[in-house]
Amino acid sequence: MRTTIVKIPVLGDHLVNTYLLIGRRPILVDCGIPSSGDRIWKGITDAGVDPTDLEMIIVTHGHVDHFGAATELHNRTGAPVAAHQADLATYLAGHSDRTQRQPIGVFGHVFSRTPPPNEVTRPLHPDIVLTGEYSLRPHGVDGRIIHTPGHTPGSVSVLLDQGDLIAGDMLTGGFLGLLQYRPSNPPFHDDPELALDSLQAALNLGPHTLHLGHGGPMPSADVQRWLDRQRSRRRRSPRPRQPARNGS
Repeated sequence: MRTTIVKIPVLGDHLVNTYLLIGRRPILVDCGIPSSGDRIWKGITDAGVDPTDLEMIIVTHGHVDHFGAATELHNRTGAPVAAHQADLATYLAGHSDRTQRQPIGVFGHVFSRTPPPNEVTRPLHPDIVLTGEYSLRPHGVDGRIIHTPGHTPGSVSVLLDQGDLIAGDMLTGGFLGLLQYRPSNPPFHDDPELALDSLQAALNLGPHTLHLGHGGPMPSADVQRWLDRQRSRRRRSPRPRQPARNGS
């Protein structure tokens, strides 16, 4: 059965996105910012789904614009929440880990000091703690959760058998969705090189379209060309000089 993908934007038309996957049973991917519970609930009902019928809620990573309303929606729907073990401390704390941010460019340095990425929400206690690949077939959707670390250690993506990839924040539409269809790095990654490696590994699995947390959707061919440019630029950039050791 083909899975219908319903984008539910919670900020603007595409600045912060969550996704409803409607297969044999419905699954919600990501829960937006802390104040977005009602908007997500409405988006689910507008798609013809009773929110209390949700089979599962998947959180792609431990940033508050993705798990902000997760505990609220879990309590209101009764759906179990799946999230990766490597971001568990962040979920239990109810706020993003500021040490897991390497700003990318001037925008990253500025944005990381603004209120949105530093918001606090209700702690999240995932019901399903992911440690590796996880099949969604028993939950009514033909696809799987894959571990795609780099943006955070516990970042995951959802790869549907039909070729759609719900990619979280491995990349964004330029400036967090302001340039909806232009591939771009997010303002920060925990590990920028690992994030690019994870994106390439995901593209190697053959998706045709990437659905993003900010901006998108984007054809995989466009993302591959952008990724190739990123790799080429990094190869040309000189490596930072290491500090001299004492006695050297």
